[in-house]
Amino acid sequence: MAGWIRSLNLLVMLLCFILLGMAHTAHSIYPRIRLSHKELWQMNRTWVFQGHGVPLQPQTMLLDEGHQRLYVGAKNALFSLNLDRVSAHYRQITWGSTEFQIEECIMKGREKPECANYIKVLQQYNQTHLLVCGTGAFNPICALVRVGHKGQETMFAFDEESVMSGKGRCPYDPNSSCMSTICRGELYIGLYTDYWENDGALCRLNNNTYTRTERNDRQQLNEPKFVGSAVIPDNDDRHDDKVYFFFTERETDGEGVNRGVLTRIGRVCANDQGGQRMLVNRWSSFLKTRLICSVPGPNGIDTHFDDLEDVFVLTKKDEKNPEIFGLFSTTSTVFKGYAVCMYHMEDIRAGFNGPFAYRERLEHHWTPYEGRVPYPRPGSCASKVNGGGFSSSKEFPDEVLRFVRSHPVMYRPVLPRHHRPILLQTEPGRRKLTQIAVDRVQAQDGHYHVLYIGTDDSVVLKVITIYNKDTDTIEEVLLEELQIFKVPAPIREIIISPKRQQLYVGSEVGVAQVRLHQCDLYGSACADCCLARDPYCAWDGLTCSRYYPAGVYTKSRRFRRQDVRHGNAVQLCNGLSIDDEQWQRAEERLIYSIESNTTLLECVPRSLQAKVLWFLEKEGEKHEVQSDERVIMTSHGLLFLHVRSSDAGVYVCQTVEHGYVHTLLRINLHVLQAERLESAMRKANGEEQDGVSAQCHSILVPASAPSVSPRSLQPPSIPAPNSRLWYKEFLQLIGYGDAQKVEEYCERVWCSDKKRKKTKRKYVSVGGEKRGKGRGEENSHRAPRHTFDT
Repeated sequence: MAGWIRSLNLLVMLLCFILLGMAHTAHSIYPRIRLSHKELWQMNRTWVFQGHGVPLQPQTMLLDEGHQRLYVGAKNALFSLNLDRVSAHYRQITWGSTEFQIEECIMKGREKPECANYIKVLQQYNQTHLLVCGTGAFNPICALVRVGHKGQETMFAFDEESVMSGKGRCPYDPNSSCMSTICRGELYIGLYTDYWENDGALCRLNNNTYTRTERNDRQQLNEPKFVGSAVIPDNDDRHDDKVYFFFTERETDGEGVNRGVLTRIGRVCANDQGGQRMLVNRWSSFLKTRLICSVPGPNGIDTHFDDLEDVFVLTKKDEKNPEIFGLFSTTSTVFKGYAVCMYHMEDIRAGFNGPFAYRERLEHHWTPYEGRVPYPRPGSCASKVNGGGFSSSKEFPDEVLRFVRSHPVMYRPVLPRHHRPILLQTEPGRRKLTQIAVDRVQAQDGHYHVLYIGTDDSVVLKVITIYNKDTDTIEEVLLEELQIFKVPAPIREIIISPKRQQLYVGSEVGVAQVRLHQCDLYGSACADCCLARDPYCAWDGLTCSRYYPAGVYTKSRRFRRQDVRHGNAVQLCNGLSIDDEQWQRAEERLIYSIESNTTLLECVPRSLQAKVLWFLEKEGEKHEVQSDERVIMTSHGLLFLHVRSSDAGVYVCQTVEHGYVHTLLRINLHVLQAERLESAMRKANGEEQDGVSAQCHSILVPASAPSVSPRSLQPPSIPAPNSRLWYKEFLQLIGYGDAQKVEEYCERVWCSDKKRKKTKRKYVSVGGEKRGKGRGEENSHRAPRHTFDT
């Protein structure tokens, strides 16, 4: 029976994934532009810091705009990098485990790589110091690092007197999940506090108190994975500030069996001091609710993404209402899908202000609690906003403390905006998504969220999402795919600096700095810039350049063109459309092929999202080329498996993107008869050089052929018949396969008898042995050799 139920569940899951495309608007699988690590480096868009011989393996990063530094906590070291160029002017503090600590760690059954000091906590303690904590060979340790005042000479050194135990402040295991934030000098952290990782806790530490969740209380935390945390004020009363924790945990049934993973958002009051007689040194305000990211399906069956991979809190001018972005994955072992959901604080607060959840037994379903709720409301803070009747949580009645300990779960979950993900990836076999950072960009037609998503193979995806209110659909536009590191490795950290327009990316192979945009990459034409749909960029009348909102950009904005929402280049760029004149203006190429050979007419559009169309122009008429078993349309161009003489003609490569039609080039294909070429080769064996060359040239190159070389985009005229360059290029293009015969022919045509004899005397016999002449003499007599690319 259980097996049948599992099969049914699997079938339902399959149906849900099939219906995902129906529930979510269609989106492009391919990025508009894909840039390799080498291309990013060549265009000066990225700089990489690799530790200069030190095994970096960054665990955490901290952006300090005031000191203009990026702090990186790594293996056995802490780095201070320059925000303007991470690969230059860095500082380093070495902080490794001692030999005794490593030996002791190994004696406990750990491997030597685990026994290093991995820095897991890195926070701005105050204006002049950082709080740094490391695993210390499974013996956590913390210290303060002096960075000095803003505007002073850069300082980066240990405060030796501040070294302290890191227990409760840092996990033991370098692979253990951990999240932390600092508010008013107090460290809020989610971690496993013990060596064997049995005690997951949400804690607050200061000089006097240590407040945490209850031990061994699975109602509060059950096998949590800690993802992120943030301090978010509710109002202008600072005594009412809340600290939010984002984590996942196991859900259990009545028999204590884990049923699955759920994503939670937890909340405590920043001024929570615990109770006086009960909940001493324990949270008196801890509540949690479920964070849902799902795709609506038919008959109310939703496809859930329950495993939170990363979270990003996008702050705005109104710091009380940031936007929350969560990167989720499925928990299924059969399918691996990813989704990004966005949440507003008003929905999160509504969940915590709603009914409490209640179930009489573990095997029962959760229901809204309908009994009396004591005053002050459990989970609220001791503040003036809540009546001001209590100056501290220690004054709360015991009834309130008992209720919050027995009812930590809220009944109403937090749903995402638009009740669906803003980004969805469900293609089987695709890369894993690991990290997310978000920038809010003002464009000419509104504000857009630009998502930067890290993957497990050193790639960062740059995506925008566009919500259509009329159709209630979300469009995903994958602008760029950037290979940040040369070596594929999971992206562990992404930090964004809107002020500097830079992205800082960490992986085990290094830390990279990447510019958020490069508008000139899209081209100088109005249509190219508009079709890019990049909110950072606009066409200024001359080229594609950075877009600045009104009041910021001093140059005349009369010619600015930008349409992120629709990418309608036809309408925006003066109604440009394809016409006969544009067909004639397109770039031209001349290609030769031999009958029955394989030939590729290369045409690669700048945008990978553009649709490529091919047309054959013959006798004044244009016909669209259709794929069949002999002619195949590939991502590199039109491939003929077997060329026929009837294939000769002018081929036009055209792209269509958002209704805009653009002609990239015209290719004039000449098909040569194989018999005539072979005949020319045979005759060449017995005729003089000049005669053969002239005859071969007359056979292979029609008299009416234009003076264009087939290899270049803007080629020179074809050289004289006895030119080595012409013959080499021609044979390469026609794919002539008999290399030995070609080499012999080349030697006969272009090498004089004198040169051939000198080449044969390259090695001379001396005393029964062959010795080569001196390098200078040999080079002076060597006949030129010709190689043919394949």
